[in-house]
Amino acid sequence: MYRIFSYLLIALLGVVVTAAQAAEKPVLTIYTYDAFAADWGPAPKIKKAFEGQCDCQLDFIATDSSIGILRKIQLEGAATKADIALGLDSNLTDFAGKTGLFAAHNADAGALSLPIAWQDTTFLPFDYGYFAFVYNSEKVKAAPTSFEALAALPDDFKIVIQDPRSSTPGLGLLLWIKKAYGDKAAAMWKRLAPKILTVTKGWSDAYGLFLKGEADMVLSYTTSPAYHLIAEKDARFKAAAFDEGHYMQVEVAAIVKSSKQQKLARQFMQFMLSGDFQSVIPTTNWMYPAANTAGDLPKGFDTLHVPKTSLLMSGVEVEKNRKVWLGEWLAALNR
Repeated sequence: MYRIFSYLLIALLGVVVTAAQAAEKPVLTIYTYDAFAADWGPAPKIKKAFEGQCDCQLDFIATDSSIGILRKIQLEGAATKADIALGLDSNLTDFAGKTGLFAAHNADAGALSLPIAWQDTTFLPFDYGYFAFVYNSEKVKAAPTSFEALAALPDDFKIVIQDPRSSTPGLGLLLWIKKAYGDKAAAMWKRLAPKILTVTKGWSDAYGLFLKGEADMVLSYTTSPAYHLIAEKDARFKAAAFDEGHYMQVEVAAIVKSSKQQKLARQFMQFMLSGDFQSVIPTTNWMYPAANTAGDLPKGFDTLHVPKTSLLMSGVEVEKNRKVWLGEWLAALNR
């Protein structure tokens, strides 16, 4: 009996020690958007890969939109649980940088492989893509090839877009039209207004409405059809190629200055450019990897539309004009 009791006591002590050791592991908390943190998004695989090398616990906390990440950290201030913000984009880096909430990443960015030069020492890219309107080719036989062509369609042709105040794709569309049409952007928005079925807060809601057949096209990415082709073996979905070109999105992450896990956060930022992270991006976040360590793109990406003309504004230009352009958009849509 004593021997049995001794074995039980040793086993119990082992459980207690193991639990204590687990509890001592540092926790790195990342705020990101809902699609990234979803079970089908990149987060589960990235969590497994990073925890396998960091002796830590990696937690993702989802917000309802990309812009919501920044707003949540701003609201929480120094009391935020976030160590890293992952999911902002290059259009918001100047605004986000001026908040003073973020620290230098100190990562070796030599592995970056983007269509543009990148020198920001605070915000580090993890993927990129191009905004586009996605449609079902069995329902839309002749997709519009420009904003002009879209505006000329009958008013019963409907699109779903996202709000530029809460969604980075929504902001991307605002900048896309401004970049392509300049002073005539407001006039274009007025012509497009009858085609807009609704303006959603974020990408997920908009794409969900489109998949339910509520609209003919949805604002998404040139890479979105790859999901249907690779994951669902469904070749019906296409991205409309626009003559004006397509606006680029570069998604970034940054370390929160108030984080108590600065060393671990910097380890993650460097990990973000590794093959273990980058190889996950194409078939979970359905974007192009930001670093050249990911190997060849999955079969199916070769069928996607690659814009001949890539449009982009600097974060400084966006921040300087964002409020005025938002006002222009609101007035044009009578919102």
